[in-house]
Amino acid sequence: MKKIRPCLWLDHNVKEAIDFYTSVFKKSEVLSTSYYPKDAPHFGGEILAADIKIEDQEFILLNGGPTFKFNESVSFSIEANTQEEIDYYWTNLTANGGKESQCGWLKDKFGLSWQVSPTILSNLLQSSDPDKAKRVMDAMMKMGKIIIKDIEEAAKI
Repeated sequence: MKKIRPCLWLDHNVKEAIDFYTSVFKKSEVLSTSYYPKDAPHFGGEILAADIKIEDQEFILLNGGPTFKFNESVSFSIEANTQEEIDYYWTNLTANGGKESQCGWLKDKFGLSWQVSPTILSNLLQSSDPDKAKRVMDAMMKMGKIIIKDIEEAAKI
């Protein structure tokens, strides 16, 4: 078990979140689940919490109820090597109620924020040529989903 694991507070839909995240991320698994007692008011027999692993990162999913919601102050970053990977995560994470944003950011159907960006983007933004880095940044700022060929073109100009 890792020392630090993000705990994602969900509104009594942990089972749905497990199904969603393990379908989107091919390298994922459910490590454990715990349940409310069967005689618990309102939630008897529902999953209380689950430990899952996505791409070697462990998460706790907690059926905490409607008190707290996700917001953009916390997000998870997905580094993609190809446009196909970006397209895959973008399409699947925004499916069924997710929302696209800008600069590679999106929210999934639970309201959790993700950044889907290509590995090359960091390299280009850290260029020793400040004009090149600025062109790449300017191009990225106009995008929703990041398009690798467009940021590469901006770097060449």
